[in-house]
Amino acid sequence: MTGTMTGSAVGLMKLGDAHGAHNYHPLPVVAAHAEGAWVTDAEGRRYLDMLAAYSALNFGHRHPRLIAAARRQLERVTLVSRAFDHDQYGPFCAELAELAGMDVVLPMNTGAEAVETAIKVARKWGYTVKGVPADQAVIIAFTGNFHGRTTTIVSFSTDPDAREDFGPYTPGFRVVRYGDLDELAAVVGELGERVVAVLVEPIQGEAGVVLPPPGFLAGVRELCTARGVLMIEDEIQSGLGRTGYTFACAAEGVVPDAYLLGKALGGGIVPVSAMVSTWPVLGVLRPGQHGSTFGGNPLACAVGREVVAMLRTGGYQARSAVLGERMHARLTALPASAVRQVRGRGLWAGVEFASLPGREACERLAAHGVLAKETHGNVIRLAPPLVITAEELDWGIDRIEEAVSG
Repeated sequence: MTGTMTGSAVGLMKLGDAHGAHNYHPLPVVAAHAEGAWVTDAEGRRYLDMLAAYSALNFGHRHPRLIAAARRQLERVTLVSRAFDHDQYGPFCAELAELAGMDVVLPMNTGAEAVETAIKVARKWGYTVKGVPADQAVIIAFTGNFHGRTTTIVSFSTDPDAREDFGPYTPGFRVVRYGDLDELAAVVGELGERVVAVLVEPIQGEAGVVLPPPGFLAGVRELCTARGVLMIEDEIQSGLGRTGYTFACAAEGVVPDAYLLGKALGGGIVPVSAMVSTWPVLGVLRPGQHGSTFGGNPLACAVGREVVAMLRTGGYQARSAVLGERMHARLTALPASAVRQVRGRGLWAGVEFASLPGREACERLAAHGVLAKETHGNVIRLAPPLVITAEELDWGIDRIEEAVSG
């Protein structure tokens, strides 16, 4: 039986390699079943999932409340397109807006679509509200950013893997150093009224869970307010409880002009994203100017409503804060000869090794029964589900200690 299952797993990997485009380099794990913080592969081996699909699985695999919400909706209606209303749309928008302290929601599907939505809205707001001359609007982003992989978004990426060979690039963007308020102020001063928005991640996940200097986000908020510029927070990875806050920018008491959400908003079941803002911003759109056939569909809204309800109590945010302290304390206690730096907040960490390549570290961890993902160079990302127990977390970090010292 074991040999047959092993062959099946190898065969599945070969099939994907032969017929699936090579746009990812996955670890040699073939998931067959998952629940909570655990994944079981096609050979029956269990792994502790300390990646959680880059925060899409904040509530773990197959959370009973989310599965139940999806099943209820599957038995009623799953798609009508936005040509019609449905009974989940209005409540979803109202409840998500309330959670964010905003007025209005524009639902989409993927995180990249939420970012594209924000780019279009910011430009239209600039022309119709701020009075920017036609086709002169500029949006400022930051080095190390990751906002998606569409041709427009990679136009302001500084990651060669994301950007190279995908030109010509979309104009209308300037990139400044992440965390450098002086450079940001200088660029805003140089471009003047042409600047319509600053697009910023409160913590840069793809870059290796990089936090900005203390006061940076508050400084961006102050500058945007003073210069009449929209502050748009990309909270697609960092939001919805990951950092111990509903939104990561709350750690500095910052409220942006718009949140971009995704990943965890779909509960690990369906892709759900959204731009959440105020009527003076999102109100610039008129029927026919932006949309998506699947954006705000009944199934997505039903799952999203349950996600919002689960976050409303603050319990998951509190778990992330408490267990995050435990995780960071243990990670920073790893031998300095093996680990150069640990960064992050809540149940989110970037672990930079002294010499061990990130890919090799993740392969070692998988061999020890822990799933994680490398990013640039010697860095791996850890983002365990918020439902992980203290005992499971300790077990995972024990395995990390074994792997990096082996």
